[in-house]
Formats: sequence, structure tokens, C-alpha cells
Amino acid sequence: MSVDYDGRPALEDVNISFYEGDFVGIIGPNGGGKSTLVKSILGLVPYSGSISFAGKIAGRHSIGYLPQSNQFDKSFPISVAELVLSGLQSGKGLRRYSHTDKTKAQSTLELLGISHLSDKQIGELSGGELQRALLGRAIISEPALLILDEPANFVDNRFEHELYALLERLNEHMAVVVVSHDVGTITSLVKSVVCVNRTVHRHNTAELTPELLENYHCPIQVISHGTVPHTVLAHHAHRCQCEHHE
Repeated sequence: MSVDYDGRPALEDVNISFYEGDFVGIIGPNGGGKSTLVKSILGLVPYSGSISFAGKIAGRHSIGYLPQSNQFDKSFPISVAELVLSGLQSGKGLRRYSHTDKTKAQSTLELLGISHLSDKQIGELSGGELQRALLGRAIISEPALLILDEPANFVDNRFEHELYALLERLNEHMAVVVVSHDVGTITSLVKSVVCVNRTVHRHNTAELTPELLENYHCPIQVISHGTVPHTVLAHHAHRCQCEHHE
């Protein structure tokens, strides 16, 4: 699969598979194509080539998606409960919500610690509260695959910790794919890593190795916590192919 934007390649010759039970971190430099990759899987951007679904992931309706919260229109007149319930809609058109649906939505809100916001309009929410509500929409249908695009953006540190703990629990029932710029944190949580910088490389380990970092074709900064604050930069022999890097 490949993606072009106005004749410029965003992704080239992608050949990758995600499996049942996967917990994958997608990492790479800004502009490298991380979000484009997941949007292609979701059918949100045009692409050439093919994307197929098998097993429990019978199609895109079996995928839960948490977009970056800054991509969501907060002016849309909908309550938190209604937003979460919308995750039960399918490609077959609108449906009436049953008592069971509403009970499920309430349980999802309680799981995320936002049941007290049930009737609040989404335009009144903080970034972290909106991210929780969007996550509720993504998981209420119990999808076979959950994709999250920079889920820790615009959230407080407490929810970030709770989010990753929740993702580990959800991974017991569904495959999870997380796009993140936070290389140090995400690689401590996931089972495998996908490096994206126009081309795509999957590594069936979460260990950061020189070979893994070299696939960025760009100097990547890895933050390491310790008694003395410091950073470690991977060596690179190629001219950086991107305008910005992390």
C-alpha cells in the first residue's frame, strides 16, 4: 500500500500485518506518516494497493479509533453520553439506542471515571475529559482492534498513567495499536514496535536497538530517566529526510 498527497509520497510500499493479541507502538519523526498509516487502515485517506481484514477483524466496523482530540470538533452539539453511545453506530445507518445500549454507555463512562460528566456538552470539556469521552466511544462496541493516535496528548499525567494501565487490560480482549511520539514511554508498554518514516518497518520486540533506530533515517532523541538528567542520541549516517524530528 502507498499514499501520495498532491503527488508527494507520504507512504511507500507498505507491507505490514497486525494480529490478534498485538499491542503495537507506532513511532517515527513528525511528518513521517504515522497518522497517515492508521488513517489508511481506517479508510480515511485514499491509497493505492490493498488493505485486507481477516479473523475477528472482519472489516473497519470491527475497529475502534481514538483520534487526536485536537482533530475533533468540540462545537458539535452533543453530550458526553451521546458521544460514547455513537460508538455503537455501524456503517448500516442510524440506530435507536436500547436500554442495554445506555447501560453499556454508563458502564463505559464509569470505567473511564467520567460518569459525572454524562450530561455535559463536549464543548465544555477539558482536553483530558474529551480524550476520555472519545476513548469511551472507541471501546463501547468492544472492537477486535483498537487504534489510538497520540492518546496522551492534551491529558494530565494522572490520566496518562490510567490510560496505559487500561490499554493493558483492554489488550486481553482486543489488539491495540498506539501512535506515539513518546518513544521512551511507549516502548516500555507495548509488545512490538512499528517504525514509520515514509517506509514502514515492524520489529517484534519493544527493545530500542541501534538497528531499530537506524530505520528512522533521522536522528531520534530518546529520553532516559535517572539520577542525572540526560538524553541519548542515535548515531546516523544519512542526511535527515524530514524537516522536523523528535
